[in-house]
Formats: sequence, C-alpha cells, structure tokens
Amino acid sequence: MTAAPAPQSLVIATRASRLALWQARHVQARLQDLYPDCRVELLEMTTRGDQILDRTLSKVGGKGLFVKELETALLDGRADLAVHSLKDVPVDLARPFTLSTILERADPCDALVSNTADSLDALPAGAVVGTSSLRREAQLRVRYPHLEVKPLRGNLDTRLAKLDRGDYAAIVLAAAGLQRLGLGDRIRAVLPVDVSLPAAGQGALGIETLADHSDLQDWLAPLACGQTTACALAERAVSRALGGSCQVPLAAHAVLRDGRLYLQALVAEPDGSRVLRIETVGEPGAAEALGQQAAQGLLDQGAGAILARLSASAAS
Repeated sequence: MTAAPAPQSLVIATRASRLALWQARHVQARLQDLYPDCRVELLEMTTRGDQILDRTLSKVGGKGLFVKELETALLDGRADLAVHSLKDVPVDLARPFTLSTILERADPCDALVSNTADSLDALPAGAVVGTSSLRREAQLRVRYPHLEVKPLRGNLDTRLAKLDRGDYAAIVLAAAGLQRLGLGDRIRAVLPVDVSLPAAGQGALGIETLADHSDLQDWLAPLACGQTTACALAERAVSRALGGSCQVPLAAHAVLRDGRLYLQALVAEPDGSRVLRIETVGEPGAAEALGQQAAQGLLDQGAGAILARLSASAAS
C-alpha cells in the first residue's frame, strides 16, 4: 500500500485563551517538525464556555461548551483538526467526529495556588478555596470540611487575578496548565491523588478530527502516545459508563506500571457527604474494559442512586 503524501497545509482550530493557544502551538510545532514543507496555521475561536463566566459549567451545559464552535469549524472546512485539553472533550463523541490522537500526558494532578498557605492543611477554618470543578469541590469538602469552597470561573489568568486581589485564600487548578504557561512557581503544593483524584484525561492533549478523514489521521498518528492513550481510554470509559459530565463529581486516574494498568475512580455527592471509590488493575490492551469494570464496581456500591439524583436535579 502506498503511503499517503505528506500534507501541504493544515489548519488547527483552537480556543483563544492563553493556555489553549499554548496547546495548539505545541501541536503546530510538532506537526511542523514532522512535515517541514507543510503550512500549519491556527484558527483562533471564542467558545460559549469562554463567554459564560457568571455560572458554573455544571449549570450551563458542561465542558462540551468548549468544543462546539471548534467542531463547527471542522464541519464547514475552515479547520482540519481541533486541539483540546482532553478532560474537556465529551466522552460521547459521535460521528462525524472522532478523537483521533492522544498526546503524551503532562502532570495529571491538581495543584494548590495560594499567597498565604503552603498546603490545604495550613488554611484556617473558614478560609475560602476556589474551584471550577464539582469533582474537586466534593473531595475538598470531605477531607477539609472546615474550609469554605466557592465557585471559580474564567481562564487561568482570570482565576489567578481573583486570587491575587483577595477573593480567595487559595484556588485549586490543574498543575499541567500552570506548568505549560511557565507559572509553575505559583504552585504551592501538588495534591496527591488520594487527596484530589484527577479528572479523566487530565494533563493530556487530544486532537479531534472528522472520522472519515483517514489521511489526516495517518498524518497525526506519529504524535500519539501509546501509554497515555491506554490510561486515557480506561479513564474515559469510566466516565462514559457512568454518564459523566460536569453535573457529576466523578474522577478517574490510571497509571501504567510494570506492564499493568492501575485504575482508580470515584463518584461523590457534591457536598462530600458520600464518596465511593474503587481500584482495579488489568492489561493495557483491555483499557476500555477495565474502565467499564471500575464503573460497574462503583454502581455496585450505590453510585447509581447518586447519579440519578444529580441527573434529576440538573434537569429540573
């Protein structure tokens, strides 16, 4: 079979935030290295998720708001691929779209940023901690019931500005985003996974394309990381099986160690009153089955009742 000729031009759809642009430019540079004669351009866009800043994501439609405009650009031919933070990509992508490539993962953990405290344990009772995530909120509430957790929206720079003007004593963000923008020195502590289990796909970049563009997927294949892909497939399978969305405090984190895939997952009540956890281990080649097994284990513990209540509450 004759290999497809190298691409002559590619357009990457991306959100216009500073972090999203870093991610898109990272992929742009990787593609430029692979295909030196190809013209790789960015199409910067503002999504509804970027525009709605006065309500939490769980109340305005979830993280899918960050990808819809980019998908429109794929459909109408303005862009060939879209670069996303993988944790923002809905797990139920359907044709004509596909998650074609998952790149090597950066730090998947959450990070504490504060101007007054070196750890969550050092914060006094009543201190206000900001987060945009029900997943983080639930885990903070169960471990630190004396802290006050409040919503925090906006891009990375906006969130840091709110911290710096004193609206919050501390905020919790993804470590990878801070590190990618050269803001690693703002991290006071990286939260271990037993304190804040990450979101499915956190720290990884995903590339979305139209499913029938096989040549494009062949061109993107060298960017894929097999280890990260196996971990992410297991994590996203948990979320898919449980109908994971921003309305559900759900976490899933996998690591590949000594040829085996170790997966942790949890479902929680938003107020931290109940947290269900599970750990499973399996073969990397059966990553999605491992994720489904973990999801079933959580359902066996009673996760279905939590999910049903939160779904009904979101619909009302």
